Amino acid sequence: MKASFKKYLLNFKNPSGTSRGILKTKETWFLFLEDGVSWGIGECGLFRGLSFDDVPEYEEKCNWVTKNIDLGETELISQLSNFPSIQFGIEQAFLSLRSKNPFHLFESSFVKDQQPIAINGLVWMGDKEFMHRQIEDKLENGFTCIKMKIGAIDFDTEVALLKSIRQRYSKKEIELRVDANGAFLPNEALDKLKTLSKLDLHSIEQPIKQGQWQEMQKLCRDTPLPIALDEELIGVTDVTKKNELLQTIQPQYIILKPSLVGGIAGSNEWISLAQENSIGWWITSALESNVGLNAIAQWTATLGNHMPQGLGTGALFTNNLESPLQVKNGCLLYNKSQNWNKGLIRSICI
Repeated sequence: MKASFKKYLLNFKNPSGTSRGILKTKETWFLFLEDGVSWGIGECGLFRGLSFDDVPEYEEKCNWVTKNIDLGETELISQLSNFPSIQFGIEQAFLSLRSKNPFHLFESSFVKDQQPIAINGLVWMGDKEFMHRQIEDKLENGFTCIKMKIGAIDFDTEVALLKSIRQRYSKKEIELRVDANGAFLPNEALDKLKTLSKLDLHSIEQPIKQGQWQEMQKLCRDTPLPIALDEELIGVTDVTKKNELLQTIQPQYIILKPSLVGGIAGSNEWISLAQENSIGWWITSALESNVGLNAIAQWTATLGNHMPQGLGTGALFTNNLESPLQVKNGCLLYNKSQNWNKGLIRSICI
């Protein structure tokens, strides 16, 4: 079997703001496999500044995988616990290689019957006018669940934006989620959660920075607004440690990004533990190209979770790879009348 890695830089249509700064590009890596008969592709969605596998030796580890590909999927993944995005890329590539169609990784109604997946519309941080334009655009495009990133501009301005939505739409009409990306200080977080809870929000993601288990446990205990852990899960790879985290903090939800938490296998482990602890969950992409997003969506469709998922990031880039994935009426669709540009993808990877 032959294996190769190629780096690919995704360009944002508009610079996208988070509490960690402005994103203009997103680095990703494609793993390409060939066995003389079939070929397969997987995406290693490295997330600079967020994933704990953002290390100087990342490319070196990719090269190690190509040289040791004959170890097989299971052994490779077992030796890459500190590189979750590569684990996920390997899972995808082997699924792709084994499939008759390298882009049909899971059997589900999402591909077979073009059954849509409900998703949230993502509103990026920016000035008041920019964020308001995004909100209006999402509403006009049929989204009934909106996720707004907060924490980068004045809190009162963000609250005013949320109030303006609630004045027009009730919680029965529009579900509102917010993501603080750890922007709140522990000593101010509860007061801010109380303010936000008056706006009939669904939940808030990661109100304080990860790693503060006791402070987060207190917040989850006392909060008037459901809390979802996101960054908190990154870097926790041992199943015993995962269970300890959930039992200590006792969040209302966890959010799973396969590229950041050990791929499909790592995510499934988190889901099992969450269900054992009566904790809700949903799936989110981590700014992958359509290759990785396709894998996440097809896997998500097999899970039977009907909450809006965070899978609407494919349209953010100017140079994404052509695919059947489409966002329509607040859902992600697999439009079988549209084709993958397999020739372009192979030319990028070879």
